[in-house]
Amino acid sequence: MANFSAADVKKLREMTGAGMMDAKKALEESNGDIEAAQDALRAKGLAAVQKKSSRTAAEGLVGVAVEGSKGVAVEVNSETDFVAKNDQFQDFVRKTTQVALTLDSDDVEALKAADYPDGGTVSEKLTSNVATIGENQQVRRMQTVSVSQGAVVSYVHNAAAEGLGKIGVLVALESDLGADVLEPFGKQLAMHIASMFPQALNAEGLDPEVIERERKIAQEKAAESGKPEQVQEKMVEGAIKKYAKENALLSQMFVMDNKTSVEDTVAKFGKDNGGSVVLKDYVRFQLGEGIEKEESDFAAEVAAAVGG
Repeated sequence: MANFSAADVKKLREMTGAGMMDAKKALEESNGDIEAAQDALRAKGLAAVQKKSSRTAAEGLVGVAVEGSKGVAVEVNSETDFVAKNDQFQDFVRKTTQVALTLDSDDVEALKAADYPDGGTVSEKLTSNVATIGENQQVRRMQTVSVSQGAVVSYVHNAAAEGLGKIGVLVALESDLGADVLEPFGKQLAMHIASMFPQALNAEGLDPEVIERERKIAQEKAAESGKPEQVQEKMVEGAIKKYAKENALLSQMFVMDNKTSVEDTVAKFGKDNGGSVVLKDYVRFQLGEGIEKEESDFAAEVAAAVGG
């Protein structure tokens, strides 16, 4: 029988900030001696990890990696930009991104449960990093793209090291042309994506909620014009079409000439090189995007749960 109670586990957690299972294990190993368990947790670097995990992590790095016809982008957050320059943190992001390449889905929990190259799991290595570096860190998201033939091309803007930076882009080009032909063109497309921040591949892929918000804004502007209702309706539809054109990747004007759409540029490239090229998919991860909204959503859930 264990020489400690649930209250002892709770007390140890409050004293150290360690996770429940870590606190329980420490008490088991110390035969219920709270002071000895506390010392053991400190020695292992696990004390205060739980407390650190509650702090906002909006800095960090985006890692990108490509192998064959598949590419992946992974965002790992830290609390400060200083940690993003840490060799240990960069090594973790790089290796975690390589692990992500081996998975069959974009499930972050599956990534954290996957084997880490240096032993243990990605999650266990992350916990160790939080303890040793002294800041909260989170594997936030991942996304893969692939082609049956052609090339997946990567690009990192504001690179901190090879394959690591503030903005990571992947471009999936389905094509019968060789990778050596597609790579330079893919880099240009990736730079366009990094710069122009498309919201979806095409108009059909745009978020319906965003479109509805834009529609309401356009309706308010049209109403203020005082023009006839039929004219207002045309003004609204024109505004939505303009928004879709400017925010869907394929209809954006290619940044290299600002005259031709991305879709037409891709088609022309294929024709000029004696083959076919289709921009099948893309990924654009910008460090920290959406985190503020996620925190607001979480705060609302907590408030609702406690009746606030």
